[in-house]
Amino acid sequence: MDDTSAAITGVLDQVGARLKRVRTQRRITLADLADTTGISKSTLSRLENGQRRPTLELLLALSQAYRVPLDDLVGAPEVGDPRVRLKPGRVKGRAVIPLTRQPDGLQVWKIVIPTGKVEPEPRGHDGHEWIYVLSGHMRLVLGDQDWVLGPGEVAEFDTRVPHWFGSPGAEPAEILSIFARPGERMNVRTPAPHHEVPSRP
Repeated sequence: MDDTSAAITGVLDQVGARLKRVRTQRRITLADLADTTGISKSTLSRLENGQRRPTLELLLALSQAYRVPLDDLVGAPEVGDPRVRLKPGRVKGRAVIPLTRQPDGLQVWKIVIPTGKVEPEPRGHDGHEWIYVLSGHMRLVLGDQDWVLGPGEVAEFDTRVPHWFGSPGAEPAEILSIFARPGERMNVRTPAPHHEVPSRP
């Protein structure tokens, strides 16, 4: 195991105890937390006891329930300066803020979609995408299907399916987008409302 893998394993090994400490400090029962997050009591218990490895979708739900940043739950160690200072840009009127430095592997962006209805122009390309709506509402067109997603909702899809996303017109939206290139499909599932288009055969 290299130093990076060992550091990640060390961080994840401490998450369970941190989750239990946050819950007990707030005097929240496992049953109440299960009702709030949609995560089963057994899964929550296993997370806290270190019997299950935390995943992004579980941590997102818990972060939202506790109203704390993900960093507070993960407690990632500071190694040098881990902050990403990449300049935001604008693409078709949208503010696009890169959250990863690496040109290869998973690409993560925060995107601010302005108000105003725009005619969808669905396009397809190789890869896989996962979108989480942080605030506002986002219209998502996938093939011949059309949805409006609200805060806390997630969409995951094969980007070979022609797709487009934008504002339904009433308000701006902020989203988190994770894109994986072919062969790097992420394993992200969520207990929150979720829309998925099956991959092409």
